[in-house]
Amino acid sequence: MGITSEQIESKLAQKGLSLPDAPKPAANYESFVVHDGLLYVSGQISAGPDGLIKGRLGDGMSTEEGAEAARACALSLLAQARAACDGDLGRIARLVKLTGFVACTPDFTDQPKVINGASDLMAELLGEVGRHARAAVGVAALPLGVAVEIEAVFALA
Repeated sequence: MGITSEQIESKLAQKGLSLPDAPKPAANYESFVVHDGLLYVSGQISAGPDGLIKGRLGDGMSTEEGAEAARACALSLLAQARAACDGDLGRIARLVKLTGFVACTPDFTDQPKVINGASDLMAELLGEVGRHARAAVGVAALPLGVAVEIEAVFALA
C-alpha cells in the first residue's frame, strides 16, 4: 500500500517543513516529464526560503550543511512531483532513483553522507515507497554556485 498526500503533508508539518512552489525551468528543458508510468524530475538545485544554498564541500562547507542542502533539493523534487501529479502525491508508487551531485574539492569523499540528507527525508516522508537506488557524485561546480543538485525518477500509480 502506498502513502497518501495527506500523510505526506502531515509528516512535513510534524517536521516543521512545507513544500515550496515547484520551481520553473531556468532554460530550454522541462521541469519534469511523465512517460510510460515514470516521472522524471529534472535536477533541483539547493535552495531554501532564504535563497540559494551555495558552497563547496571540503572548502568551508560542512557535511552536515551539505546534507541540509540535499534536504532542500528533496523538497523541490517532491514539489515537482506534486505538480506533475496534479497535487496528488499519493500517486507516487515508488521513488525509483535519486542521482545527487555535490560541489566539492577533489579530496572530499563524503558525497554519500551529503546525499543522505535527501535519501533520509524521502524515506521518512514516503516510508517504504521512498527507498530507492542512488548515485552520489562529486563535481567541481554546479549551476549558480549551489552546493547540491539532485534529480529523481518516480514510478506513478
